Amino acid sequence: MTDVNALNRSAAMASIAVALLLVGLKAWAALSTGSTAMLGSLADTLLDLVASIATLAGVWVAAQPDDHNHRFGHGKAEALAAMFQVVLISISALTLAVRAVQQWFAGVRPEGAEGGIIVSGIAMAATILLLLWQRYVIRRTGSLAISTDNVHYKSDLFLNMAVIAALALDQYAGIRGADSVFGLAIALWLGWGAWGASQEAIEQLMDHEWPAEKRDRFLEVVARHPELRGLHDLRTRTSGNRDFVQFHVAVDPQMTVRAAHDVMDDIERKLMAEFPGIEILIHPDPEGHVDPTDLSSQDLLAGIAPN
Repeated sequence: MTDVNALNRSAAMASIAVALLLVGLKAWAALSTGSTAMLGSLADTLLDLVASIATLAGVWVAAQPDDHNHRFGHGKAEALAAMFQVVLISISALTLAVRAVQQWFAGVRPEGAEGGIIVSGIAMAATILLLLWQRYVIRRTGSLAISTDNVHYKSDLFLNMAVIAALALDQYAGIRGADSVFGLAIALWLGWGAWGASQEAIEQLMDHEWPAEKRDRFLEVVARHPELRGLHDLRTRTSGNRDFVQFHVAVDPQMTVRAAHDVMDDIERKLMAEFPGIEILIHPDPEGHVDPTDLSSQDLLAGIAPN
């Protein structure tokens, strides 16, 4: 777990470093060109900086061990950091859209396209390097906060390409309004990205069930144990990079408490081998037992052939 936390922190720190570099370059370019598209790119990078700081805080809090008041850990700090980023992106998108429309009607055109194009090229190179490192970390840790940050920087590639296109079309091709149109397109792109990034964070905060494929794979592992007669009331959720699951299993009614306990331990070992880091709570029931208060007592192992 220590390696996972260290990787998440390294990705967050790299994100902050890149954002600081790009804020300085884009601020100069926005002032020298007057480009709405460049200003939009600067606004996005400023938000990336704030969001990256929030990401670092989120992964740091999420990495804290369980305590008396947080028995399930602090994993949801990542989802909260992700939602904070979503709010910032949404505000940025709305502000940029308003400015693009104002610039369109005012007929304002950018100047000094060369500097803006060079800055955008440098930004793209730095962003690509950061994305490669983030993707490596996400594959190793599954961090939601880093994944959301990764979405921002993916959009940065398109933003910088849009800035280059806007400046070139307006300055060299003489197409009036191209800068404003691209600025509005960037705002819409940011809004769409914010919507997509919010979905997984909301699912974690609402304790959404695992995807069907993951649940099916989980059931297949459980079905391999010869002592089990059935499984019901399966409940799953994810918090940060930790998975939690609880369920009831049916066993032979004549089985001793010690024997049932050994069976549960064996099931847990096999599940943890397939799902590293998972936390499991199993409740054994005697086969044939029906709980009248349990509305989800369907045998989930029925029809699953043990491997």
